[in-house]
Amino acid sequence: MHQNCRRIKVAFIITESEIGGAQSHVRDLYARLRNRIDGILVAGGSGPLFGQMKALGAQTVQIESLTNSLSPIHMLKAVRNVVRALQGSSVDFIHAHSAKGGAVARLAGLWLKIPVIYTVHGFGFKKAAPWKQRWAAKLAEYALAPLTAQMICVSDEEARMARTLPIQRSRVNVIRNGVEDVPQRSHPDAPVTRVVMTARLAAPKRPDLLIQAVATAGFPPAAHVVVAGDGPQRESLSRQAEDAKVGARVQFAGNVDNIPSLLASAQLFVLLSDHEGLPISILEAMRAGLPIIASDLPGIREQLVHGESGWLVNHRDPSALADAFRTLSSDPALRQALGSAARRRYEQLFEISAMAAQTYKVFLRCVAARRNA
Repeated sequence: MHQNCRRIKVAFIITESEIGGAQSHVRDLYARLRNRIDGILVAGGSGPLFGQMKALGAQTVQIESLTNSLSPIHMLKAVRNVVRALQGSSVDFIHAHSAKGGAVARLAGLWLKIPVIYTVHGFGFKKAAPWKQRWAAKLAEYALAPLTAQMICVSDEEARMARTLPIQRSRVNVIRNGVEDVPQRSHPDAPVTRVVMTARLAAPKRPDLLIQAVATAGFPPAAHVVVAGDGPQRESLSRQAEDAKVGARVQFAGNVDNIPSLLASAQLFVLLSDHEGLPISILEAMRAGLPIIASDLPGIREQLVHGESGWLVNHRDPSALADAFRTLSSDPALRQALGSAARRRYEQLFEISAMAAQTYKVFLRCVAARRNA
């Protein structure tokens, strides 16, 4: 237990405030821990995360320069603005999310002499990333690792990558993402009329490959696709759907308020991505009891077992994707079995209680280390 009667005060730093996996992670974590901690959200953009965190009782600070831009000028501006926002705020530590948020937070933490816990939702130096991005991400993470009081990795694969950085192993924690349970459930044995992908419309996500798949013979003929989420690629993806003559079958729903209801209305969930940490969107689909077609990536393999609780594909192979759609859309019993197994796996491994409890232990460890320093 926390010995001091004063509640822990945490500044959550994240770049974008729009709907995305890292954002819903911050919201759900705070919802679970707000009876034990006081939170300040420091974020960029003007997305729904501000309203969600305010409704949970957190203070919020909007910083325009907290974007995903990699420009050094933007970075320094963001660091300066975060330092100003947190000066005199008496926070016990900063909890940073996303690569840019992690970089800004650790530099601001160094300036303010405040420890930083960094949750890695997916390192940018994976082999699948473009080489320039990969080298820039590796250099940044290498330089900033010594400034990290505690690192939380959302999968074993991310922890393996963390071990290539100059940070003590005792500071690296594996805490898998979890999501709050909800009552809404899919009925995957019904004919496939709705296929859903929820994602921020930006790299490394690949909704463009799903749009291509809609135009193939393997795609269920009566089905339409709902792409939930927003981002810089929305217009170009919309144009792609029109050019492929599938515009009427692909709906870009933007930031959807009620993801559980949307998932419950679908019979198939898809996540295609070039690289991932441990995607929240897949956990939400597992929770709904949906059969899932997803890219065969290390973090996703920790979530789903191919042929048992999900269907993993080489997303760069159009014929493999077409085969997956053909197989699952024509077999209601298989869809039901995959969805039920995914739901059971969610209950066993990815319900939110364990994630929140383990994260709170890391919080207490960080506070104790600061006191004893």
